[in-house]
Amino acid sequence: QSRCSTSQPACIRRETMSTGIRKKKKGGKKPVDPFTRKDWYDIQAPAFFSTRKVGKTLVNRTAGTKIASDYLKGRVVTVCLADLQSNEDYAYSNIRLRVEEVQGRNCLTNFHGMVFTTDKVKSMVRKWQTLIECHIDVKTSD
Repeated sequence: QSRCSTSQPACIRRETMSTGIRKKKKGGKKPVDPFTRKDWYDIQAPAFFSTRKVGKTLVNRTAGTKIASDYLKGRVVTVCLADLQSNEDYAYSNIRLRVEEVQGRNCLTNFHGMVFTTDKVKSMVRKWQTLIECHIDVKTSD
């Protein structure tokens, strides 16, 4: 059953009035593919890794005051250490690289952090064992 009964002509009036209101707009802007305004940049790992080429990233083209390299700087990329060292023994750790500089179409990165994969962490932590965490500040020569 509908909520309106035949004794309420107001409901019928609303239905007949709303049918003539909807009109479709003709013309207007055509949809533009957003990937036509983007450029691909190569991501390069620091020199101490055996594989320098990490991958590619996408960024909007430079237009007006918006410069593409400003959008690239500060991006953090996560890469498996096994891919960087070409050795599957290091598959349990992920390396974070941060884009520091853009030269042409190349993004130069710097080490930003390291994280173990969840399955490696779960295999290291066992029941009835003591977990010791420590944080150490390390000074490097570079």
